[in-house]
Amino acid sequence: MAELTLQISDELAQRLKPLQNRLPELLWQLLDLANLSTPIEPELKDSSTDIPAVYQEVLDFLLKRPTPEEIVAFKVTPSAQTRLQILLQKNREATLTPMEVAELDVYEQLQHLMILLKARAYSTIR
Repeated sequence: MAELTLQISDELAQRLKPLQNRLPELLWQLLDLANLSTPIEPELKDSSTDIPAVYQEVLDFLLKRPTPEEIVAFKVTPSAQTRLQILLQKNREATLTPMEVAELDVYEQLQHLMILLKARAYSTIR
């Protein structure tokens, strides 16, 4: 992974500080909005190694068009649960790398998504 260093104003730095964990994602969105393409963009978008495994796991599950019952019963694999526990422990110890912070953010986003999906699926079952 490449590292990018930018010189920005103090004011902009202050405004970006709360978003620092999401900057790579936001830059991709900006590129998409501006309809810019770079030579490495297809390589990054096609590469599943850039996507946390748990994200890929949830995507694969959803692509199978699960029934409401399957959605309610869904759980990530034990390896994904173990990885989450490792990230949470490192977070408590304040030893997360920036990439691990981003990965932990993915877990949080997926958890929120699955809570909403399971609630909606459960309501259709009842």
